[in-house]
Amino acid sequence: MRTFKIFFNTIRSMSFKKIMRLLSLVLPHPLFSLLSFHATVKAFTIAQKRFPDTASNNGIGNAFRHALWCCFIIMYCSKISSPEKALDFCKRITDLHEELFPNKPLETKMDLHNNKIGMDYFMELLPGVHRQFFEKSFFIDGLIEKMKEAKVLKNMDDDFEGYLVYLDEK
Repeated sequence: MRTFKIFFNTIRSMSFKKIMRLLSLVLPHPLFSLLSFHATVKAFTIAQKRFPDTASNNGIGNAFRHALWCCFIIMYCSKISSPEKALDFCKRITDLHEELFPNKPLETKMDLHNNKIGMDYFMELLPGVHRQFFEKSFFIDGLIEKMKEAKVLKNMDDDFEGYLVYLDEK
């Protein structure tokens, strides 16, 4: 129930133009959209449980949450379509999220970067596991390992390809 209240309040806070942008992506893909919403709730819940102090700010838990979110979107959508279509939808919906709910430029760079890490991680695992047999634990364990080498993003010129990034909030 709390999840739907958050969702409803988020939609209420959006301008008409933003709602139309969102609808232009979700209406042509209703199943992907529902699965993405489910992925969002799951990733947020797991990140909050594992990293209660940093999952909702710009810390390392946030990096984990964004990467996990993308893995889950592709995983769920790949169960009903091709991984390539799921990846394309994931990129479009997560990029749109950053557009509709803008942050400071460095925060946006961090979120988009970590989204890409999640997408790349799913595609890296794909050849070894049939898409129907992916489980949440595959990504959780792997991303926690990646967190050990995460980098602090300090300016817009930083390029940490292949690494999760977060902002040092001290």
